[in-house]
Amino acid sequence: MQVKSMRDVLLGLLLAFFLAVPAYAAGEVPAGAGAAPWWVCPLILFVVTFVIGILAVLGGVGGGVLFVPIVSGFLPIHLDFVRAAGLFVALSGALAAGPGLLRANLASLRLALPIGLIASMCAILGAMIGLALPTRVVQICLGLTILGICGVMLAARKSEFPLVPQADRLSTMLQIYGLYREESTGRVVDWKIHRTTLGACLFVVIGIMAGMFGLGAGWANVPALNLVMGVPLKISVGTSKFLLSMTDTSAAWIYLNNGCVIPLMVVPSVVGVMFGSLVGVRILKVAKPAFIRWMVIGILAFAGLRAISKGLGF
Repeated sequence: MQVKSMRDVLLGLLLAFFLAVPAYAAGEVPAGAGAAPWWVCPLILFVVTFVIGILAVLGGVGGGVLFVPIVSGFLPIHLDFVRAAGLFVALSGALAAGPGLLRANLASLRLALPIGLIASMCAILGAMIGLALPTRVVQICLGLTILGICGVMLAARKSEFPLVPQADRLSTMLQIYGLYREESTGRVVDWKIHRTTLGACLFVVIGIMAGMFGLGAGWANVPALNLVMGVPLKISVGTSKFLLSMTDTSAAWIYLNNGCVIPLMVVPSVVGVMFGSLVGVRILKVAKPAFIRWMVIGILAFAGLRAISKGLGF
């Protein structure tokens, strides 16, 4: 399939989404929709998350960061239920990828466990704060956070092998270091980290945001590990994915305990994202990265503005 035709397909899917979903949310549905069959909402969620799964792979972001602002902004579903489902969407991908990353030595347990402990405790706190605050306040904060993520994506830099002159005292005490084989070059990379205290403080904030908004935290984990702490990029990505299985599980229990997890919503969302991800992997081979990146940033910006306007009552 040609890149141009693939781009047309993606634009067609997005156009259908932005025409159909707001109409459903506004009540512009056929007569008798008030007594619509039970499967209508799950079917819509499956279609929406299928598109989200495609875009998540192509844009290099987690499904949760697209799921929460889009579904909460354009579907008539309470934000608490959307955030709970968003955590399970992010969690399903992390649980699927975690064992393989560990076996491939692309995720570090020495690095993930102390950071995961901090992020998990803060995710529980974030979930409790999110459920305690008024929905409109959380909706506005969500919109501002999504716009901030757009800024991070625009300004993001990546360093394949960050320069770490010397490991700091805390990382040496915790024995956070490792070796991995870089298959592209055939060399063995000996890595260590620095600025561990600063990184731990950042993961306090990341954990609270993950629990409060149900976004997952891959968009923040990788820059914090790679650019701040000096972890090689591949180890950062792998450890970040493994971290999500710890952080999101902690926050998900809070939402589950408060009755915010609806299986009829979570199941089609998780299945839709998984199938969309499989299709996204195939499309990734022919898609233009720059076009996809700008598309994802544009969708996030639009969804963030929508969340703010919805929180303000417009």
